[in-house]
Amino acid sequence: MHSALSRRGVVVLVAVCLACLMFGLEISSIPSILPTLERVLQADFKQLQWIMNAYTIAVTTVLMATGTLADRYGRKRIFLISIAAFGLTSLICGVAESVSTLIIARFLQGMSGGAMLICQIAVLSHEFQGGRERAIAWGWWGIVFGIGLGFGPIIGGAIVAVSSWEWVFLIHVLFAVLALVLTASGVHESKDPKAGSLDIAGILTLSLSVFCLVFYITQGPDLGFASPGALAILGASIASLIAFLIAEKVSRRPMFDFSVFRVRPFSGAIIGSAAMNLSYWPFMIYLPIWFQAGLGYDSVSAGLALLAYTLPTLVMPPLGERLSLRYRPGLVIPAGLFTIGVGFILMKFGSAAAHADWLTMLPGCLLAGIGLGLTNTPVTNTTTGSVSSDRAGMASGIDMSARMVSLTLNIALMGFILVEGVQASLRGTLPGVTDAALLRPLAEKIAAGAVISPEQNISGAIIHAALVDGFGWVLLYGGVGVWILAGISFLIFGFAKPARA
Repeated sequence: MHSALSRRGVVVLVAVCLACLMFGLEISSIPSILPTLERVLQADFKQLQWIMNAYTIAVTTVLMATGTLADRYGRKRIFLISIAAFGLTSLICGVAESVSTLIIARFLQGMSGGAMLICQIAVLSHEFQGGRERAIAWGWWGIVFGIGLGFGPIIGGAIVAVSSWEWVFLIHVLFAVLALVLTASGVHESKDPKAGSLDIAGILTLSLSVFCLVFYITQGPDLGFASPGALAILGASIASLIAFLIAEKVSRRPMFDFSVFRVRPFSGAIIGSAAMNLSYWPFMIYLPIWFQAGLGYDSVSAGLALLAYTLPTLVMPPLGERLSLRYRPGLVIPAGLFTIGVGFILMKFGSAAAHADWLTMLPGCLLAGIGLGLTNTPVTNTTTGSVSSDRAGMASGIDMSARMVSLTLNIALMGFILVEGVQASLRGTLPGVTDAALLRPLAEKIAAGAVISPEQNISGAIIHAALVDGFGWVLLYGGVGVWILAGISFLIFGFAKPARA
C-alpha cells in the first residue's frame, strides 16, 4: 500500500477506514450484547428493538442532507464534525444508566454515523481521483467495512466477556480521537460551488413516515392495532409518505428523483437492496438471541458461531462481481437473493432439529452469507452504474436509504413475528393461561432471551419449544419474503440490456 500511495494518502485512507470501521461495528456488534443489556438495564423486548432502530432511523434522516451540507460548507469540515459527534454520542451511550438514555444516545449516534458514512465516501472520491491509488483506496475501504460488519458480533461478545458492555461503545471514543487527528492533518478541504439547497420537506416527511410505521408495528400490540391511537399513528405514517411523494415531485432539487426508477436495472437492483434488508441484515439482530437463549452459548461462543453467517459476506463479493460481469446483474442479483432464502429455510430446519446446535445451523448460516456476498456488490454497482455519472450520488443515496428504511422496518417486523410465534406456542402448551395481558409479557421475555423465574412454573422444555416456534416463523418470513422479492427483481430486470438515465 505504501508504494502505491503517498504518505499523506496513507494518512487519509487510515482516517477514512477508521470512520468506516466505527460505523460498521455500531451496526453489527450491538446485537451480540442485547441479552446483556436486557439483563443489566432491565430492558424489555421493545426497548431492545429501539436500541437498534433508533440508530438505523437516524442514519436514514441524515443520508441525503449530509452530502449537500458537505458540498456547500466543506467535506473535511463536516467529516470532522461528524467524527467528533460520533465520539461524543458513543461516550454518552457508554455511560448511560437507563434504557431511555441509551435509546436517545443511539439516535444521536446514528445521525452522526450516517453523516460520517456519506462524508467518508465524499472524501475518498475527492482524495483518490484515478488510477491505481483509487482502486487501492476503495479496495481497502470495502475490506474494512466488511470487517466491521462481519466481525462485529465476535468483537462485541469478546469485549463483554473480558470487560463490560460499556466498552462496546466507549472504544469508539478512542477511535474517534485518532480519526480526528488523522483527518485534521491529512485530508484536504474541498467544496462544490454548485451545491444545491437542502430538501428539508423531503427529509422530514420520509423520516416521520418511517418512524410512525415502526412505532405502529412495535407498540401496536400494547395499544391495540385497531385502537384510535394506533390508527392515528398509522394514518400519520401514510400521510407523511404521501407528503414526501408530493414534496419530491414539486421540489426543484428533490432528494429522490423518481424518474430513475424507469431504468429497469436500477429498479431491479433497488429491490435487491430492500430484499437483503428484509431478510439477512435484520435477522442478524435476532440470531445472537437464538444462539444464547436457544442453544445456551455464552456471548463469545455465540459470536464465534455467528462468523458462519458473516464471514461469507467478506469472501464472496469478488466472485459476485465476476459473475455479474459474465452473466449480468439481472441474473446474479436474483440468484443471490434466492440463495439467501435457501439459507433461511435450512436455518429453520436446523433450529428445529432434535439436538439443535451450531452444526445444525451451519449449512443455513453459510448459504445465507454466501447469498448476501453474491448480491451486495452487484446491487451497489448496478444502482450507480445504470444512471449517468452526474446522478450517481443521488442513486447511491436512494440505494442507502432503501437499505436503512427496509432494515428499520424489518427489525420491527421480525420482532413482532418472533413474539407472536412464541405467544402462539405458549397458548397451545399453557391452556390455563389465556389472558393476553399475562401471556404477551411472558412471550416478550422469552423472545428477548430473559430467564423466566421459577415462580412462573414453566418448564425449560416449554420455553425452548416456544422459542423454536417463534424463530421458525421469523425464518420462514425471511426466506419466503426474500424469494418473493428475488422473483420481482428478476421480472423487473427482464432481459433488457442496461441503460443509462
